Amino acid sequence: MENSFSYWERDTYFTNIDFTVVGAGIVGLNCALELKRKHPKAKILVLERGILPKGASTKNAGFACFGSISELLDDLQTLSEEEMIRLVEKRDSGLQQLKNTLGEDNIGYKTYKGYELFLKDDPELFESCMENRDYINELLFPLFKTEVFSVEKNSFSFSGIHDHYMVNHLEGQLNTGKMMDALYSKCVEEGIKILYGVEVASYEETGENVSVKTNVISFNTKKLLLATNGFASKFVNDEIKPVRAQVLVTKPIKNLHIKGTFHLDKGYYYFRNINDRILLGGGRNLDFNAEETSEFGLTSLVQDKLKELLKTVILPQTPHEIDTSWSGIMGVGSTKEPIIKALSHNIFCGVRLGGMGIAIGAHVGKELANLTT
Repeated sequence: MENSFSYWERDTYFTNIDFTVVGAGIVGLNCALELKRKHPKAKILVLERGILPKGASTKNAGFACFGSISELLDDLQTLSEEEMIRLVEKRDSGLQQLKNTLGEDNIGYKTYKGYELFLKDDPELFESCMENRDYINELLFPLFKTEVFSVEKNSFSFSGIHDHYMVNHLEGQLNTGKMMDALYSKCVEEGIKILYGVEVASYEETGENVSVKTNVISFNTKKLLLATNGFASKFVNDEIKPVRAQVLVTKPIKNLHIKGTFHLDKGYYYFRNINDRILLGGGRNLDFNAEETSEFGLTSLVQDKLKELLKTVILPQTPHEIDTSWSGIMGVGSTKEPIIKALSHNIFCGVRLGGMGIAIGAHVGKELANLTT
């Protein structure tokens, strides 16, 4: 395979490389853009093993959120107040960076608000969130200068849930496909080289360079930056687990009145509107062991539960059909804090996004690039 590359190909793509980024998802492409901003004359190469970003960057639900109230309360089980606030700040910073870099229109950004729903058979969760709403609002007020969470009545005719929602007026949604396409176009415009179908098999630091071996060619680079999130356990020994998220989307529904991003059952289920459809994902809590995997795929256990929620809770009076289903791979750990650090003098990583890739991905990419200076 090595001999199949011409002089021109080797010279253009694999010679005198300053920075090589592994992973062409949200983190990897934002990292490459920040590297180009800091080092305009640098030769930057991004490698991606799939024909599209392999993990979750083009497979997520497109939630532009920094956490529902129950998720933030859950974060406080493993983080201090200060750590939780800093994490929210990073998520918000990442969202603002995406909008500023690409433009809201180019990523299909809409501020339709975020709603947390509470099942009637779980009154304790609703009561806990109600009791802690003022507390969370007070913690977040210095960051957002407004009360983030309020309470509203069930206006979307969902069934089997409490009569009131917990509403985040700052939450939005975006079009994941448009976002990643805009990131790709921005990188190409900046002269960043992106190669798909190239998988890194191994690497080794050799003096002032890093020797990289892939499935198609071996080459040297001055700096190597790993942005593979859920697949990072292959390279990084820190506590990180790949977990699968399953998603489905309906066919277009006439006169669909639901608009917003919705969280259910502590965020284990989530849904939104997109092009007159409902996109619904989640369910890994049904079998944590089975969904702790780096293998893509669908299970009847999860897919049947998602269909049941559509029929009984989300669209109880509305005929609908499933269009398609898919899965993505996330990187999680005992805390939702990302891992951004140097592994050696010339090798760095920005991984473990904790299921908040859209929000925190751009921030992690920028911080990853900053490690090289």
